[in-house]
Amino acid sequence: MRIARFSIDGNVAFGAVEGDKQDELVLDIIKGIPFADYELSGTKVPLSKVRLLPPVLPNKVVAFGRNYAEHARELGNEVPDAPFAFFKPSTSVIGSGDEIQYPPFSEELHHEAELAVVIGRLCREVPRERVKDVIFGYTCANDVTARDVQKREKQWARAKGFDTSCPLGPWVETGLDLDRANDLTVQLTVNGEQRQLGRTSEMIHPIEDLVVNISEAMTLLPGDVILTGTPAGVGPLHVGDEVAVTIEGIGTLTNKVVKRG
Repeated sequence: MRIARFSIDGNVAFGAVEGDKQDELVLDIIKGIPFADYELSGTKVPLSKVRLLPPVLPNKVVAFGRNYAEHARELGNEVPDAPFAFFKPSTSVIGSGDEIQYPPFSEELHHEAELAVVIGRLCREVPRERVKDVIFGYTCANDVTARDVQKREKQWARAKGFDTSCPLGPWVETGLDLDRANDLTVQLTVNGEQRQLGRTSEMIHPIEDLVVNISEAMTLLPGDVILTGTPAGVGPLHVGDEVAVTIEGIGTLTNKVVKRG
């Protein structure tokens, strides 16, 4: 099931996305919230009549860097022996169709297409064999990075945590099993030109390792998001660019880059 979060007439709701053709998609509004008991209302609205919001509002976004060997090498970094985590704040999250605001303190903004894992239940110290039980679903992400800031500052907080630096969407796909999620095509285009193309099977540390690693240290809450790393091909974004992340079996996340202010 594809579950979207959206606004219509000033109201915010979740809905199940139905249909196959983009111009014919409809939302069956959900009674309740998808992280608890819920049911479909049977009240349907065309997707074209609503504004898509970030599919979840995470308490925290835990991102893993250098999880694809070729990406680590393209930036001149060593491949880490263990998962390498950092945070993006909740204020960095935007949805599909929202604008990425080019931060005024950077002159080198980069795209990074990623598979995002959405946690479905409160959990801590998750054993590897139980990882599948705590995952709600998967969505597309773009770990937008101020690369010049990342290079000159030892901490990545500003480089990867600025407002609008974490597009998520367009919805959460709950129908993928863990084995399938570990072997999906991830691609990114800028103005229709392909920049990144890889598969999640190329990850150094698969999804299970990442969930085990971070849940050893902290409690994960429903709606929290884990970014799993980006394949090779990262590169610059400029004001006016339209960037799209497409992940097999999930959908396409699209955002335009604008000047902040």
